[in-house]
Amino acid sequence: MLLIPAIDLKDGHCVRLKQGEMDDATVFSEVPATMARHWINQGARRLHLVDLNGAFAGKPVNGAAIRDIVAEVGDDIPVQLGGGIRDLDTIESYLDNGIGYVIIGTAAVRNPGFLHDACSAFPGHIIVGLDARDGKVAVEGWSKITGHDVVDLAKKFEDYGVEAVIYTDIGRDGMLSGVNIDATMRLARALRIPVIASGGITNLADIEALAAIESEGVVAAITGRAIYEGTLDFAAGQRRADELEAR
Repeated sequence: MLLIPAIDLKDGHCVRLKQGEMDDATVFSEVPATMARHWINQGARRLHLVDLNGAFAGKPVNGAAIRDIVAEVGDDIPVQLGGGIRDLDTIESYLDNGIGYVIIGTAAVRNPGFLHDACSAFPGHIIVGLDARDGKVAVEGWSKITGHDVVDLAKKFEDYGVEAVIYTDIGRDGMLSGVNIDATMRLARALRIPVIASGGITNLADIEALAAIESEGVVAAITGRAIYEGTLDFAAGQRRADELEAR
């Protein structure tokens, strides 16, 4: 199972939010490209970027920081990016400039036709991000809970041709409260495409719990606050995941 460090960008800095609250941000680095290199040096095989300002603005905002990170990473590992992606031109620009995978969240829910067009235009490069609380999908920076069931919507998007689904339990994200294993496994079992878990990872026990359901289709996990605050050593976590996979 792949561990993916998160670099959340707000005002050009690397931050972490608690439950998606922009006013509750902790700055962990003022030079996100340096943080990207740090995680590569720790053994990261993919990076997860989020343009937080972009997610709220509905358009890219942290372009300079993203370009710096891509330049720093080069061809070392793939980078996936979400936040404020609302049109095909933005996707094309990101992919042309070195982003490996584009994550569509709110726009996928609000405008499924856009997601369908994106999957058709850029096959193999589109990941859908579904954030949910109590099984219902949230949009617009988690500020609004919709009536959409996360499993039903994920199955619909699977048919569109998305590469993977990032599932975030927003009640746990940034709270260091453990992963919602049951909800993540339920989603993975309903899909044929891979699920990337997100939200709540705290320590090695969470890595072990996720590795135990890798065979259900949970191929990776995004980790943020835990690796920044030190409750999880990233390198040790990836080593442990690799050990369990080798068994």
